[in-house]
Amino acid sequence: MNSQLFILALFEILFSLFFAVVIIFVSYKILKRLFFKNEELKGEHQAFTIFTSGVVLSIGLILSEILPSITNVIRIATTQTDSIHVSTVIQYAALYLSIGFLAAVVINASVFFLFSVLTKGINEFKAIQNNNTSVAILVVAILISITLIVKDSIALLVSSLVPYPEVSNFL
Repeated sequence: MNSQLFILALFEILFSLFFAVVIIFVSYKILKRLFFKNEELKGEHQAFTIFTSGVVLSIGLILSEILPSITNVIRIATTQTDSIHVSTVIQYAALYLSIGFLAAVVINASVFFLFSVLTKGINEFKAIQNNNTSVAILVVAILISITLIVKDSIALLVSSLVPYPEVSNFL
């Protein structure tokens, strides 16, 4: 057994789990505070639950594309002779997570803009607050669709920022 690889894998699991929980928790609190102060995740308010589930799934999809780049930086820091300092790893992680958060905000804003254009006269936030599940399902479907389309581009953007070591061109 490669003990160094095993320890690195455990660290990556714990790191990914910690940041995923923190980011989803913070995102939920922001969503609730900004748009749905009086709503609860109870059985009688299904529209809010559906909408919140879609936002959490969207964030999870984006994080699933960002966390591998963070773990690549950690791998580089632990395996290279010219090691990267812990503060640099933290800076890269903060940058990648900031990009992910901004991407989530842009995706959500574009979904609400698209929904407003598609359905003139319907205020999606009011409709969801009024427990209109059909609006919540449609907004979530658009949100997940756009997230699925954009997530690979986000991953490419973030992976382009990974400080891979220089290699020589053999050709």
